[in-house]
Amino acid sequence: MTPDQYAQERAAASGSSFYYAFQFLSAPRRAAITAFYAFCREVDDVVDEIHDPGVAAAKLAWWRKEVLAAFAGQPSHPAMKALMPHARDYDIRAEHLLAVIDGCQMDLDQSRYLDFAGLQRYCHLVAGVVGEVASGIFGRTEAQTIAYAHKLGLALQLTNIIRDVGDDARRGRIYLPVNELQQFGVKANEILLRQAPWGYSDRFTALMQFQAERAHRCYDEAFALLPEADRKAQKPGLMMANIYRALLRELEAEEFRVLHQKISLTPLRKVWIAMKTNWRGR
Repeated sequence: MTPDQYAQERAAASGSSFYYAFQFLSAPRRAAITAFYAFCREVDDVVDEIHDPGVAAAKLAWWRKEVLAAFAGQPSHPAMKALMPHARDYDIRAEHLLAVIDGCQMDLDQSRYLDFAGLQRYCHLVAGVVGEVASGIFGRTEAQTIAYAHKLGLALQLTNIIRDVGDDARRGRIYLPVNELQQFGVKANEILLRQAPWGYSDRFTALMQFQAERAHRCYDEAFALLPEADRKAQKPGLMMANIYRALLRELEAEEFRVLHQKISLTPLRKVWIAMKTNWRGR
């Protein structure tokens, strides 16, 4: 199996909404974003799939060395071998990849965030930096597009956090800021127990609606930041935004019943949204 084939299989197997947007890119850009996404999946899975924190930390340390070796001309992992031929063309730098690893390290070092400012730092590393790299691969010509990419990354990550409250609780993590749980009178134990229907109090629903409204604001702010000159090139990002915002609205319609199940869109619906975005250009 070639490195490109490895990256392709890694991306396709994830079933992510991102994969649907990649299909509308030219072959070189699609190869670059697929390889970058494969890297992101590799380091993210270290935290999600390795249950021993010491082993996971050692694996992330290995990935830091691998990134530095790859940018020194000696990649060994197939994901890095697939990515490196595109690094110069799309301004992908070692600092970008190391930031993503730092974000994954935060998942090992803490399972709570005291306030939204702390959560934003995490989102910057695991989503904002990813958005910046992706916008470069898609074809960024304006500096302001970087601000758009970071804001959109925040919106996408906030949507993920809302969707994955139950899954994260199963791993002992709560990404909803502690001070906001207190604001709405929701106890951490209520979320960690993941009990339905008892966990679905009016307090919990109000807390989640508060999170959703903030995510909606981030989408609106991101769209407002995107320069017209880059709108056409950034259509894959807009596809992801429209897919995730449709998911956010589905979560709202389901009254945030996320503690015991994972709410998602069907693959057909994702394809339709991506196609519609491609036609409309927004």
